[in-house]
Amino acid sequence: TLDAITHPEDIGLAADDLQRLLAGQIPSYQVEKRYRHAWGHYVWVLLTVSVVRDVHGRALHIIKQVQDITERKEGARQLEYLVDHDFLTGLYNRRWFERELAREVERASRYGTPGAVLVIDLDHFKDINDSLGHKAGDDLLKGVAGLLKQRARQADVLARLGGDEFALLLPQTSADHAEIVADEIVKTLSRRMAASASQSVVVTASVGVAISDGLTDTELMAYADLAMYEAKEAGRNRFAVYLPAKGGRERVSARLAEAERIRRTLEEDRLLLYGQPVLDLHTNEIHSYEILVRLPGDGGGEPLLPSAFLYVAERFGLIQAVDGWVIRNAIRLIAEHAHAGRQLVLSVNLSGKSISDPKLPLLVEAALDETGIDPARLIFELTETAAIASFDQAKIFATRLRSRGCQFALDDFGAGFGSFYYLKNFPFDYIKIDGGFIRGIVSNPMDQLVVQAIVTIAQGLGKKTIAEFVAEPETASLLRTIGVDCAQGFYIGGPRPIMEALSAPFLAP
Repeated sequence: TLDAITHPEDIGLAADDLQRLLAGQIPSYQVEKRYRHAWGHYVWVLLTVSVVRDVHGRALHIIKQVQDITERKEGARQLEYLVDHDFLTGLYNRRWFERELAREVERASRYGTPGAVLVIDLDHFKDINDSLGHKAGDDLLKGVAGLLKQRARQADVLARLGGDEFALLLPQTSADHAEIVADEIVKTLSRRMAASASQSVVVTASVGVAISDGLTDTELMAYADLAMYEAKEAGRNRFAVYLPAKGGRERVSARLAEAERIRRTLEEDRLLLYGQPVLDLHTNEIHSYEILVRLPGDGGGEPLLPSAFLYVAERFGLIQAVDGWVIRNAIRLIAEHAHAGRQLVLSVNLSGKSISDPKLPLLVEAALDETGIDPARLIFELTETAAIASFDQAKIFATRLRSRGCQFALDDFGAGFGSFYYLKNFPFDYIKIDGGFIRGIVSNPMDQLVVQAIVTIAQGLGKKTIAEFVAEPETASLLRTIGVDCAQGFYIGGPRPIMEALSAPFLAP
């Protein structure tokens, strides 16, 4: 019988449905079950069960249609795993950690047994990543995760928050014990570790400690974060403990207020979109617009620039919501203009945390399907820093959305040692040349040689180049001669409210 090869947990599933089917109460039913394969492992199948009846309505035969859904179930299981786990290290991710932290703070408040949070940030990790390469950096992060796992108790919650940052929740822990753990972590990590089969490096970490006595979960993370930065400012390779007497409460309160302001603005759908034009140097026409986000100013004041609030959004887990809001509204703008007969190309910036969020591709695909826009009109811009934060997940994200037709740009190219590595190993369509090579290019032969080399490489790889920080017509003219494809900067046009930017023509001299 089928029961002999049915998974023990699935025997008897849908028995009531079978009785209802035989009684003529339903025409058919479906059920998912696991059956043992001839090779011994279990496979998932979707059973569709129906019945053949005679002219009097009596059941003659039961028909079972079997569809193998093992691959689909495995994909769903992996996606479910990634929702709560870090792709690279296998540790819990920020989402899971923050959920467990909220539970622990509630428990500590109820029973009067405080715990502690440690925020652990590796020192100079970007330099290691740039000098040894992405693969060595990933291996190093996995090694650090392994060492931290060895130190964590069974009741502790260890997570990778993103990039080179980890967090450890210590339930029912005294301040003295939390300091002992922090000191042990600093000492454990400050030793030579293998970064590859042939290379090793000395890794150090800065650790911030905060005790949950009377604090909310958000305050606790903010205080641990502040303490971690105090450890860095004190020289790195050490830990620091949040102490209210040091004036940290005022600073954290200010950050919490900023985070709440961002959260409220998101809920009220009041973020502002600005746009900056990108000029096609071959046709002298606008090629696209880079979308920039602003936070409305207090009392109708000047909107806040990204540098003034995106850091807070990153630290308080709001950056994914901000990026999602920008993406949805950018796609909406493209759709509205397509309906009006205007083919609009927009580029949006993504943070490292958003790229590593497995829900983001689903959000983008849902918006593309809903609006029906040409995906090629949406460009995602990534910096090296964002790619470093989670390279493998970033590559999966880009590969998936490029298969849908979206395009990708590597921003600030040349600013880091790893630029050519990412160009080689990541599916970019555009290279945005860092403004440091553009500002003085008219009078600096070295900058001219560097930009010429970048253009030659880009052309050989079939990629387009965009020069940033183009402020004078002479710069645009020289870039055109060198062979740069597009230019962006105040000569072309500065950031403006998006509808104003879209209606402002570029008037070439």
